[in-house]
Amino acid sequence: MQFFTHDGFDLAFLDRQPTRGKGDPVLLIHGFASTHHVNWVSPGWFKTLNDAGYRVIALDNRGHGASTKSYDGADYTPSAMASDAVALLDHLGIEKAHVMGYSMGARVSAFLALSEPEKVATLVFGGLGIGMVDGVGDWDPIAAALLADDPSKITHPRGRSFRAFADQTRSDRRALAACISNSREILSEEDMARITQPTLIAVGDRDDIGGSPGELAALMPNATPFAIEGRDHMLAVGDKTFKQRVLEFYAEHALD
Repeated sequence: MQFFTHDGFDLAFLDRQPTRGKGDPVLLIHGFASTHHVNWVSPGWFKTLNDAGYRVIALDNRGHGASTKSYDGADYTPSAMASDAVALLDHLGIEKAHVMGYSMGARVSAFLALSEPEKVATLVFGGLGIGMVDGVGDWDPIAAALLADDPSKITHPRGRSFRAFADQTRSDRRALAACISNSREILSEEDMARITQPTLIAVGDRDDIGGSPGELAALMPNATPFAIEGRDHMLAVGDKTFKQRVLEFYAEHALD
């Protein structure tokens, strides 16, 4: 792991060159309560992309993993987290990259594409479809679950699931509770129409969080939906068919 400093946060990142050659850079942005390792290393994304000839970079978002924690919800807007990703690309001297995010990371990727479109060659939105625009339901009980003293008393199913995930990843639950308050900012249909980069929208067909990939793709000028068969929100990220579709997508849209 390496670190760089931006906006008062020390941000951890991993930067791996391809197994052979010097391929296009791919920036990976993980989801809520996850880390670069949980979302991208453990499920095999680094190996898959490195073996295919890509340089792979991933950071721990502020409040997550080895990066600095804050307990102020105002620090966790998608725009702020997108600015961290931009700063990482600048830190590494990368002018343009493929950008892939999962769940919250997909939302951050969209904000990145809107704020710094010249830095984004293509986009992959994993685990988030029309929920980008419509929202992803009531997540206030998740914040309560993260802060609960006794996890055995959590009755909200999604809250119980995310509390277990946070405990499994040994996350700072107070920081995550602050993050969830502001990280779900929605984008308008007009915003999505302004994202012109080639975009792949991949959501599990059993995902009850992300929403339809087809409905989101219909709002964008250059987007393609992909249903990850038999996968829910938690399991879709490591799916082999998802990886294969992303490799095909990158081959179709290589950087000049």
